[in-house]
Amino acid sequence: MKRSSLHSIIPILALLALVLTGVAASADEGKALFNGKDLTGWRGFPELWSVKDGCITGQTQAEPTNPNKSTLKSNTFLIWEGEVSDFELTFKYKLVDKDGQGVGFGNSGVQYRSKVLDEKGFVVGGYQADFEIGKSYSGILYEEKGRGILAKRGEKVVIKEGENPKKAKIEVTGTVGDTNEIQAGIKQGDWNEYKVIANGNHLQHFINGKQTVDVTDETAEGAKKGVLALQIHAGAPFTIQYKDIILKELK
Repeated sequence: MKRSSLHSIIPILALLALVLTGVAASADEGKALFNGKDLTGWRGFPELWSVKDGCITGQTQAEPTNPNKSTLKSNTFLIWEGEVSDFELTFKYKLVDKDGQGVGFGNSGVQYRSKVLDEKGFVVGGYQADFEIGKSYSGILYEEKGRGILAKRGEKVVIKEGENPKKAKIEVTGTVGDTNEIQAGIKQGDWNEYKVIANGNHLQHFINGKQTVDVTDETAEGAKKGVLALQIHAGAPFTIQYKDIILKELK
């Protein structure tokens, strides 16, 4: 090959390498689960879920005779059409009360590796990355329709087999941070970023860059795959919004 030909090929090869690197980086960043326009790929009650201001929005209404109680009688979910196993999920959420403030009542969360228990009622059970208006539950690991609270905020735990499969045997083995300091970094009534990492039986939650729980579930009840779903909790009326929902599968 002539020297001049080699010189002309080198820039092309370099450009190709950059393009391929960029493609790999984009794929590694994961895929968006929400298109910012409509609820394509999701299913739930249309009277509760919509897209407002480019965000998935869940909103409950007050009872006509009691403005502090919503018409929703039980928890329901917006269910994503796919399934997850080992993954990293990031999303942003904003939770406000009936007056649009970050006070009062409001509880939601993201189900993962969960099961659809009632297709008509959009009822889901399984692991939940919890958050709320309040100072008790944001960041915890909760198992909806199952074993309840599996890890409180700030805890590093191992879940072991017990005599009763429906009741977790939880061993707190350490901490990932002070629960009050983690809570202080959560913005009430404003946007927060949540990350969930599930790899094998190891589960981790983060809010605004701070780890909130670290869980190793050694039990047979610990799900290894299942659905993703967004929760609307029964109780007082409130509004929950989600955006920038990105799923990265771990190989």
